[in-house]
Amino acid sequence: MTQEIVLASNRRIASAGAVIATAMMFGLTYSLSAALIALDLSERGFEESMIGLNAAMHAIGVLTIAPLLPRLVGLWGARPLVISALGSAAIVLVLFPAVPFVWLWFPLRFLLGMASEILFVLSETWINFLSTERIRARAMAVYTASLSLGFALGPLILSWTGTADATPYYIGAGLAALALCVIALPIVVTPAREAHGMGNPIRYARLAPVAIATTILNAAVETAGLSFLALYAMGNGWAEESAARLIATMMFGAILLQLPIGWLGDKMDRRRLVLILGMLAACGALIWPFVLQTPWLAHATVFFWGGLFVGIYTIMLTVVGSRFKGGELVGIYAVMGLTWGAGALLGPALAGLAMDVSAHGLPLFVSLACLVFVLFALRLKSET
Repeated sequence: MTQEIVLASNRRIASAGAVIATAMMFGLTYSLSAALIALDLSERGFEESMIGLNAAMHAIGVLTIAPLLPRLVGLWGARPLVISALGSAAIVLVLFPAVPFVWLWFPLRFLLGMASEILFVLSETWINFLSTERIRARAMAVYTASLSLGFALGPLILSWTGTADATPYYIGAGLAALALCVIALPIVVTPAREAHGMGNPIRYARLAPVAIATTILNAAVETAGLSFLALYAMGNGWAEESAARLIATMMFGAILLQLPIGWLGDKMDRRRLVLILGMLAACGALIWPFVLQTPWLAHATVFFWGGLFVGIYTIMLTVVGSRFKGGELVGIYAVMGLTWGAGALLGPALAGLAMDVSAHGLPLFVSLACLVFVLFALRLKSET
């Protein structure tokens, strides 16, 4: 009996590792493609508004697949869907530098958005299935840190390879194929296949309005930042490689600060912590224009800002996983997937317009988005 318990525990640990790898690949495929495609289009002479429209195709792909995911999971199971998504991401990344016309990048970005959404929603559901209430906050912190690690690896790869050839696309495709091999291992424990209907999205949104708002904020600001932070830094005199490293620094802050933030989430009121993090993120973004002329100070600022901002999402994931179970949890995750797509659709478009209007449009947009979220959460103080 003891041997069976140890074997089951080992399988759960291995499964958690596989899910973390999947979450990391979601972050990597998005961050690599967002920064790389934005720089490619900029070098080809396209303006920020066109770059934002191309980034919006990713969000449209998310919006298309998210409502179908509960039913697809019931029909096929989580593992086949994740394997298909990783395989599709690898193929699409290889195709970007191969296609002869830039307009073809729009449907490719759409397909990449669909694949990324599958990885995002199913990895989130999967890690919740593998977690117990005793370690849920820490599990969510590790999960969010793995997402941020994936987001950091994309710009870091770009800082090493540059954009002169197709090398970064091929590296991303190879890593996606590697994650596919990991998730396909027989030792990996998968959630039971259960048929779920989408239900009423409005009902799920009413069950967890602050969590839904957190998802919108996270998607809008992260997609805008990944698409435009490098360009914003380059507009202030940074070289391309240095600007890409600035994004990586921000994401490493998001990785390393999640565990202490998760610890705080177990020691104090989580709703209050979310409000504090939101206000710090709003104020921190306004500092960006004043620190960009001092590289070490700019790196330190975005390091702490990235950790504080992503911490909002970490704490809300913990709240949702603790409060909801079964079909309600699946429904809320599905709606979070939809609203992530909405945020990712609005974020780059609004940030691009803000940058067309003002040289410091990006930090102004980020600060305003965080402030609106805090005001919304304050109005719903009975939530969580």
